Amino acid sequence: MSDLIIVESPSKIHTVKRTLGKGYNVVACVGHVRDLPKSKLGVDIEHGFEPTYVDIKGKENIIKDIKKLAKSSDHVYFATDPDREGEAISWHLATILGLDLNDKNRITFNEITKTGVEAGIAAPRCIDMNTVNAQQARRILDRIVGYKLSPFLWKKVRRGLSAGRVQSVAVRMIVDREEEIKSFVPVESWSIDAKLLASASKKAFLAKLATVDDKKAELKTKADADAILQRLDGADFVVSSVRNGQRSKAPAAPFSTSTLLQDASQRLNFNSRRTMSIAQELYEGIDIEGIGAVGLITYMRTDSLRISDEAKNAASEFISKTYGEEYLPAKPRVYKSKDNIQDAHEAIRPTMIDLTPEKAKASLTTDQFKLYRLIWSRFLASQMADCVLNTTNAAIAAEGCVFKASGFSVKFDGFTALYEESKEDSEQSSILPSLAKGDALKVASLDGVQHFTQPPARYTEATLIKAFKEYGIARPSTYAATITTILQRSYVERDARQLKPTSLGEVTTQLMKEHFKDIVDVKFTAEMETSLDKIELGQVEWRDTMDSFYKGFDKALKDAEQNLEGKRVKIPDEATDQVCEICGKPMVIKLGKYGKFLACTGFPECTNTKKIVTETPGKCPYCGKKVLQKKTQKGKKYFGCEDNPTCGFMTWDTPTAEICPNCSSTLFKKGGAKGKLICYKKDCGYEKDLG
Repeated sequence: MSDLIIVESPSKIHTVKRTLGKGYNVVACVGHVRDLPKSKLGVDIEHGFEPTYVDIKGKENIIKDIKKLAKSSDHVYFATDPDREGEAISWHLATILGLDLNDKNRITFNEITKTGVEAGIAAPRCIDMNTVNAQQARRILDRIVGYKLSPFLWKKVRRGLSAGRVQSVAVRMIVDREEEIKSFVPVESWSIDAKLLASASKKAFLAKLATVDDKKAELKTKADADAILQRLDGADFVVSSVRNGQRSKAPAAPFSTSTLLQDASQRLNFNSRRTMSIAQELYEGIDIEGIGAVGLITYMRTDSLRISDEAKNAASEFISKTYGEEYLPAKPRVYKSKDNIQDAHEAIRPTMIDLTPEKAKASLTTDQFKLYRLIWSRFLASQMADCVLNTTNAAIAAEGCVFKASGFSVKFDGFTALYEESKEDSEQSSILPSLAKGDALKVASLDGVQHFTQPPARYTEATLIKAFKEYGIARPSTYAATITTILQRSYVERDARQLKPTSLGEVTTQLMKEHFKDIVDVKFTAEMETSLDKIELGQVEWRDTMDSFYKGFDKALKDAEQNLEGKRVKIPDEATDQVCEICGKPMVIKLGKYGKFLACTGFPECTNTKKIVTETPGKCPYCGKKVLQKKTQKGKKYFGCEDNPTCGFMTWDTPTAEICPNCSSTLFKKGGAKGKLICYKKDCGYEKDLG
């Protein structure tokens, strides 16, 4: 006889088995084993929202094997992931196996390492039913909204649509932002820039007009700017004050889920789904040469910024040994999480600080290495000393006008020796020449610069996740899934890295705002998330929360059905400059079940439709026809001949307008900025490095 440990992922089995040794059997349930049925609501609304759970199709053999192993074991321990979903999976397994919920059979691993596994097995506890009920409440809420609202959208907009409690408010945020951009009216303003030379310097520095006659400079028109320029023509520019000082820059906190997703987007150009998938692999375990299978990071779904003392001490030792004592802060850093967050886990950090990214590189995929390096560097930097800057601020007077100039230089690099800030946060180092009060300066140039206020930027995945966090409308486990869903369902599309609503998203959101304002209300959704947190903390009863939500939702649904009786909302088509080659009428872009396509406006007399293709500047190296940009079923971009499948040319590399000097064929760009240009013409072989 032995003890049975049930984990979620098969990739954890080897590490857990190796750590605990004989006497333990480890098996994976591979995620949820029970859920609400797909074919019906599965929730008895009239009797306390009682759910009906069924075994998930395809999990029959896993359940059968777990039951068999449990019968022949002394004890069963549930080691599913340490979050709401993991707690619910443990509860479902315990229910299937008929185990006593008062038994201490729940263990959690914050990291899949020897230390993490031993700590988990040493502290078994009962399944936390408050956490289970919070998961149940979320699942049932989402089922009710999706099951009852989606058919309404089918009838009023288009078949196959879906609504979701969090996804709908996410789409609304993107739609509202687009409306702000469209309605934005730019306001003109002007500034005056002076490029000045000190007597002992050959390099000009920039100073900006700050005040005019002791009042803040506010130049609204070109005439205002020209008046100042005329006033300053031939004026003496004299340094009126110089202030030297120092300032410190503290490192950013270690990653939580939201900041990891934001940084991976900005630095690595990873979308949220890709980031979470790679992070899951790093958490569950990688076979590292010389070490074996081990988890490289702590659990990646967390709002917490807490760091264990053990991890802090390991980081301090590494910093001292690698960089020197001066790179340690005066006292250990403590990062505080915002109020009301679930602090069961630590922040996201490496499990072994001595396993540097370079040491692990040979055992990791390219994506794993990039993300591990990001997490490792951010954590270590968070435990390092401040960067110290020498600063200079100068005021320059001329004809009643005061210009301001500032500069800084790095006195001590501190944490920046390891972790360079992202482009969005970084400052450009500028050093002013030696200046003293009373110094006369020479004017190299004096220019009026026109400005216009800019509309708010569209959301990117990074800024949308930041907004989720700020507004409190989602949790770490749902960030990536929410964005993936609204993209897959064509409510939103990517325009480069920006998120732009489709006509479907705009029409559906307008309908929801008119008839289901709570579902797409940011504040209401945030309050619902807070209610789920209160259920987890045991402060409110989950059925009461469900009842409170359903009364308002049911009334809104009935009112909408009545108000829109016999009506249907049309999704507007997108005009194009293309003409139907069959009947000569204009073609428009329509949104179908499988995405956008071109259709003739002469329908139903003319039924001509075409795929939307994006031409590139390249010509096929096989047959000379056009090369088109295409997408795989998973949405990944590639390039192929317009005559596919007759011509078999396809590539991931980007066609360019450059021509091969040897054979005059199109050159294709492989790799990033330091990649190379390649000719794919048979027997040519020309290559040109870009680095």
